[in-house]
Amino acid sequence: MKNQKANTSVIFLTVLIEMLGVGIVIPIIPTLFFHEDSTFFAPGVHKATIGIYYGLLVSSFYVMQFFGAPFLGALSDRFGRKPLLNISLIGTCIGYGLFAVSIIYQNLWLMFFSRMLPGFMGGNISIIMSAMADISTAETKARNFGLVGAAFGVGFVLGPFIAGILGDSSIVPWFNYATPFWFTAILTFINIFLVRFRFPETLKEKSHRKISFFSGVQNLVISFKTPNLRIIFIVVLLLGLGFTFFTQFFSVYLIEDFSYSLRDIGLFYAWVGVWLIFTQGVIVRRMSGKVPSSQVISFTLLILSLSIGLLLIPGQSFWFFIISPFIAVSNGITGPNLTAVVSDQGSEDRQGEILGIKQSMQSVGAAIPPLIAGWLTSLDTSYPIVVSTILILMSWLVYMIFFKGRRQVRKTEN
Repeated sequence: MKNQKANTSVIFLTVLIEMLGVGIVIPIIPTLFFHEDSTFFAPGVHKATIGIYYGLLVSSFYVMQFFGAPFLGALSDRFGRKPLLNISLIGTCIGYGLFAVSIIYQNLWLMFFSRMLPGFMGGNISIIMSAMADISTAETKARNFGLVGAAFGVGFVLGPFIAGILGDSSIVPWFNYATPFWFTAILTFINIFLVRFRFPETLKEKSHRKISFFSGVQNLVISFKTPNLRIIFIVVLLLGLGFTFFTQFFSVYLIEDFSYSLRDIGLFYAWVGVWLIFTQGVIVRRMSGKVPSSQVISFTLLILSLSIGLLLIPGQSFWFFIISPFIAVSNGITGPNLTAVVSDQGSEDRQGEILGIKQSMQSVGAAIPPLIAGWLTSLDTSYPIVVSTILILMSWLVYMIFFKGRRQVRKTEN
């Protein structure tokens, strides 16, 4: 019990710090690229070109995560969660530091490299999820994944808020767009020591399956060939595609159509994050064990799709603060319950592999939209939100028609 509490505490802090970095990126890169006062690009560069660069930069992180998540997850199945988690955190720390340097020197290519490095190492989410699965029972799995989700929510609150404060030179003269990344690099450095000294190993039985750097590609093939994985991973993929169109490009919509500043974006996403925390810290924990995860998803996916679609209706931005809680609550409930359903499709010694595949699917879902949405944004900033609504609605339809009601695999199955 003592080890379990220590593990959940360190897992919570690790995810929190990881999400701080993700949250910090959300308002800063769009502001750096699209705000009229930004000097990152020369005055003559067309906005369509900037949109393509933005899409490629966002995509590069998730392309590397596509390879990193299953690779690190499989390695953690063989060598343990703790050593792999430490290695990934070191790479992430270096990446944040280099990103700060790229902003200072306005070096686009260094910026790409510094996103790709933590993208690959950011595959540690699959390790974290595997560690949580290690210490969970069937009854506590959704609740424990909800704790991870709460850490996501807290990071989502604090990340954009910290970016809005530490990136604003009007608050402190030496603050700039690079400052939040120095801050996150320092926190990640501290987290390395937390994992080293406060995180007991959770892996119970080591796996000796073959490990490949191209496990992400192999896992996609496996996921579509395995009956009990195929449909649920299509749902994961469609949801990932749709939600990325929303999260990565709604900031651009706010800047271009509603003249939001870095601080405005930070405050908006902090508001969304407050609802995520409430959802995963209160609602999910109270629902755990009372309502089957498979049943929960059948409602929340539909609500998420319709809520994002509603964002296109208002002509005044205050409506976004009314609509966004529905997005946060439905997404906050969907996340841990979908992870629990995916986890239930694999035996105990395959949790790292199965959740690594899930992370790969999410990475593919996050890597493709920026490549398309960069161009869509140049046509109309609302188009990515339209596509987001359609894709998430499709994920709900696939789940309801082809997956709902399927039996779980037995935990002894290999």
